[in-house]
Amino acid sequence: MFANKVILITGGSSGIGAAAVECFAKEGASVVFVGRNEAKLKAVAERCGPKTYPIKADISKDEEAKSIVKKTIEKFGKLDVLVNNAGIFKYKSLRDSNAVDVYDEILKTNTRAVILITTLAIPYIIQTKGNIINISSVVSTTIVEPGMTLYGMSKAALDHYTKGLALDLAKVGVRVNSVNPGPVITDLARDVTDFPDIPIDKLTALGRASDPEEIGDIIVYLASDKARGVTGSMYHVDNGALLH
Repeated sequence: MFANKVILITGGSSGIGAAAVECFAKEGASVVFVGRNEAKLKAVAERCGPKTYPIKADISKDEEAKSIVKKTIEKFGKLDVLVNNAGIFKYKSLRDSNAVDVYDEILKTNTRAVILITTLAIPYIIQTKGNIINISSVVSTTIVEPGMTLYGMSKAALDHYTKGLALDLAKVGVRVNSVNPGPVITDLARDVTDFPDIPIDKLTALGRASDPEEIGDIIVYLASDKARGVTGSMYHVDNGALLH
């Protein structure tokens, strides 16, 4: 399905990003993927095969973000799909004195870095009539816990960016969509100390959390021609979390 296609995935060394790398690689794509942990990047590359190309970088740092797109074009000469998956989570009470500092840190990776790398990638994606997929969260539209509000605000901003960009790029034939997962069993979720304390049947109507591979499959679908009529959409893969 993706033979001769070049995919760029940020946050690709673990969790949803690593699953997306594997899903695209199975479909024959050349996959550039980015992460900060060199050992994890190497493990994903070894698992997913020779058509994967890891880049160690921190997208929250402007010069490193710029180098990601540059290296992708130098290596493959084009870009078909951008998956903005990299993100950070900080659990923080809104009453804490450093809440603004924490919000700035979250926003820098979850929103600002996405805008930067997307802006750099857009000229190449227009050339291939490709598409962009942003990985958001169901907490962009609901409050699960007060301490997740700052994170949710960053994802709400990302959703708004997705819709605005979809409208802007529709005229040049480029689609932009978002995948908004609910609870997913990933390294990020395991690192959130409050998250495991909430029984899963209280979080989702189906009483389960998703595996990263489920999200990877949705990402691949949205990037494919099967979704050629889909743009500006938020795909909630949440096991019914928003029904609660």
